[in-house]
Amino acid sequence: MKTYVAKPSTIEKKWYIVDAKGHTLGRLATVVADCLRGKRKVTYTPTIDTGDFVVIINAGKIVVTGHKPEQKMYYHHSGYPGGIKSESYAKLQARRPEEIVRHAVRGMLPHTKLGRAQLRKLKIYAGTEHPHEAQLPEVLEIKE
Repeated sequence: MKTYVAKPSTIEKKWYIVDAKGHTLGRLATVVADCLRGKRKVTYTPTIDTGDFVVIINAGKIVVTGHKPEQKMYYHHSGYPGGIKSESYAKLQARRPEEIVRHAVRGMLPHTKLGRAQLRKLKIYAGTEHPHEAQLPEVLEIKE
């Protein structure tokens, strides 16, 4: 019996849409990361990008539990000495809610060239409007 290895030319990519309203951040991120990697498919190959495109709408209405809105911090560094910046979840949610979801999904993807290519297939919007209706995305159900 031979091991199946997907070829980039034979991969069929679909478009999915996820409504993040009322969903927990981590549970949503795991489902989306699996879909971006292609783990939901029979033809999954770890070294090939077999995943689908995912559009997330209503990212501004995502939910976290406990005291995370006040205590959870996001950090980034400018590259210069003393250039570390921090921002709480609540402030980042008010300013750029898409980045919260992107950060959570990014942490669940491989930290390689392949992971960066998979992350480019993720489209996130704070509201309900998105410019990807021409791709006819299917609804991706997330169980809570």
